[in-house]
Amino acid sequence: MAARKRKARAMAAGGAALWRRLSAWLPRGRLGLAALLGRLSDRFSRGRDRRARRSSWLLLAPLLSPPVPVITTPPCSLCPEGAHRFQWIRNLVPEFGISSSHVKVLSSPAEFYELLKVQIKAAKQRVVMASLYLGTGLLEQELVYCLEETLEKSLQAKGSPDLRVSILLDYTRGSRGRKNSRTMLIPLLQRFPEQVRVSLFHTPNLRGLLRLLIPERFNETIGLQHIKVYLFDDNVILSGANLSDLYFTNRQDRYVLLRDSPEIADFFTELVDAIGDVSLQLQQDDTVQMMEGMVHPYQGDKVAYCEIANRRVMEVINSARTRQELLHAKTFHSSQPGSSLLSQQGSQAPGSLKPEPDTWIYPLIQMKPFGIQIDEMVTETLLTEAERDARIYLTTGYFNLTQAYMDLILGTRAEYRILLASPEVNGFFGAKGVAGAIPAAYVYIEHQFYSEVCCLQQQERVQLQEYSRAGWTFHAKGLWLYLAGSDLPCLTLIGSPNFGYRSVHRDLEAQVAIVTENKALQQQLHQEQEQLYLCSGVVSTSTFEQPSRYVKLWVKLVTPLIKNFF
Repeated sequence: MAARKRKARAMAAGGAALWRRLSAWLPRGRLGLAALLGRLSDRFSRGRDRRARRSSWLLLAPLLSPPVPVITTPPCSLCPEGAHRFQWIRNLVPEFGISSSHVKVLSSPAEFYELLKVQIKAAKQRVVMASLYLGTGLLEQELVYCLEETLEKSLQAKGSPDLRVSILLDYTRGSRGRKNSRTMLIPLLQRFPEQVRVSLFHTPNLRGLLRLLIPERFNETIGLQHIKVYLFDDNVILSGANLSDLYFTNRQDRYVLLRDSPEIADFFTELVDAIGDVSLQLQQDDTVQMMEGMVHPYQGDKVAYCEIANRRVMEVINSARTRQELLHAKTFHSSQPGSSLLSQQGSQAPGSLKPEPDTWIYPLIQMKPFGIQIDEMVTETLLTEAERDARIYLTTGYFNLTQAYMDLILGTRAEYRILLASPEVNGFFGAKGVAGAIPAAYVYIEHQFYSEVCCLQQQERVQLQEYSRAGWTFHAKGLWLYLAGSDLPCLTLIGSPNFGYRSVHRDLEAQVAIVTENKALQQQLHQEQEQLYLCSGVVSTSTFEQPSRYVKLWVKLVTPLIKNFF
């Protein structure tokens, strides 16, 4: 009897120790049992070909919970009902509560371009723009002229100029060709050296012999600065669009304006500054150099560089999160019955009382080269927690989902409508050389995924749709989540990630989760989704029998080898 008791105590102690390890692995806060099991399944069970490895982890189930299959876990166990169920995200990133009246969803490239010009001309304190590159056409030159005009006004104002312009681009893409992003911006640096900063991010993974051998046009496949954020004073535009004429005319993307949002603008200013600090700085003579004392991204020690970059970016995320938590605590205490109305009014100027937030913004950062995987973690959890009869509309200009995302889509209960580019609206359609075969490679990847959907008899639950619009290309990416029984989305993801291997593993990415309980804003998001999906057709078996979907044998052979690079 004593021996059995000792054995039982030892087993209990072992189970408790295991639970402590798993709890430490999770972020702070309750992510829910389904999220935990979903992550274990994802991290240690990548696909059906790894079931032997999966089986050993299933032995943990008795230590974690009663032996109930994951599929029957109560839906959305993360948080309370409605939009508030997503408040677990603030365990990872800062939560910004705003009024839905400050959010405007844009629909067209022309509207996006005109808004950029208007916002640049109206800026007084700061212009911060992060993009893959700046094009060299007339429309891009007009943007530069707007910046020059606004800087000139600031310079002529009384006292020292207040306006600061910070531009973050990718080094490889921004340096391509004789006329490039750098040559477009050098005149601003020469004329306004104290007010303008141009940073060019260079991935630490492109170095040594690899950097010397890969041609200029293909070196960006190793990794990029892919974030697209455009902010002007306290107004922020989140998008997947680059600063190029196609994105201002006939390349469909997504765009959202957050007006009068100083805390969000501060966060993205600090984020761009942090990445800028670990990037090459463009000089007036078109040379580049690192900030003094900073490790070089491809000449210095890679591990040291990545550690510094991780520390800088996480400082921004954690400090903003701390500020927002203190703000939440202050707001909560001031709203308690014991706090006098007079003291509340005395601490704020007349007319400065803000309405109660009905919309919450969560910035999601993904920088795998620096060991930062917040966007991946949140996206996987959203897919894991989506309950039966919920609908997820997911769109990407480049359909190349990671294995983890595919497994979750095929293995969970929600309905999926996945919008992707038909070959004719793919940005690489008609390109010269090897790049011209990229649309066919995406067709091959799409066909493989569709075949798996059919094999699992999931055609009703998981539906593929192809965007097709004469004279246009397609670059929109993001997600809309409709809770079970709702005709309107309460959550959307919008920003730069494409849900593919590069977005998760190679590039620097940022997007925001917008969660709202306001019906008018939900209607805006719904209309945005409908407008995109109206230009699409449903994919079926006959789709791949069309002559335009013929994939050459060499493309089929090469695609599995190179799919992680595009």
